[in-house]
Amino acid sequence: MSLSPGAFAHLIETKASSREVFKGKFLHAFVDHVTLPDGGQATREYVVHPGAVMVIPLLQDAQGAWRVVLERQFRYPIGEVMVEFPAGKLDAGESVFSCARRELLEETGYSAGEWARAGKMHPVIAYSTEFIDVWFARGLSAGAQKLDAGEFLEVFTATPAELLQWCLQGQVTDAKTLAGALWLQNWLAGNWDLQWQSAESLAQV
Repeated sequence: MSLSPGAFAHLIETKASSREVFKGKFLHAFVDHVTLPDGGQATREYVVHPGAVMVIPLLQDAQGAWRVVLERQFRYPIGEVMVEFPAGKLDAGESVFSCARRELLEETGYSAGEWARAGKMHPVIAYSTEFIDVWFARGLSAGAQKLDAGEFLEVFTATPAELLQWCLQGQVTDAKTLAGALWLQNWLAGNWDLQWQSAESLAQV
C-alpha cells in the first residue's frame, strides 16, 4: 500500500505560516496556519521532537525460555509510575542504533551482542513529530547502570506472558510499550520475522 503524498493529494494540508511559541531543552511548540484540501483555513498546534528509540531486551534461560527486561519509572505529567521498555531520545547527530545501544546500557546496565530493528512508530501523530525506532536486543551481558543526573528508575524482568497479561489488565498503558508487546507477541508466534545482526556489524554502518 502506497501512502505517498502524490497518491493522496486530496487529503494534504499546506502550511501557510508558522510561529514558534515555545522552545525548551528538546521540545519546540509551533502554531501553524494551513490551507485545507477544500481551500478552507485552519490552525494546527504541534510539538517538534528530535525522535527516540525503544529497546525490547531479551534474556534467555538454559531451557530456552525468554524473559523481557522492563523498567518502572515515575512520569511527572500523568503522576504515575509506569512500566516501560527502555527508551530515550536521540542526541543531535546520533544514529538510531547508537542511541538504542546507549540507552540500553545507561538505563539497565545491559549490553547486547545481537540486535534487530523491528520498525518505526509515531506515538502521537495528532500533535507531535515524534517517532520511535523500535529495536530488539538479545545476548545480554549485565553491567552497571549509567543513569543521567535526576533520573530514577527500577529495572526488573518478566515473562512475555506476564507482560501481555498486564497489557490486557490495563496495568501497562504506555503506548510504546503496548506496541512493543505486540511486536514481541508476533515475533514469538513466528508471524513477524526479525533480521538479527551483531552489535559490531551495526556499529560499522
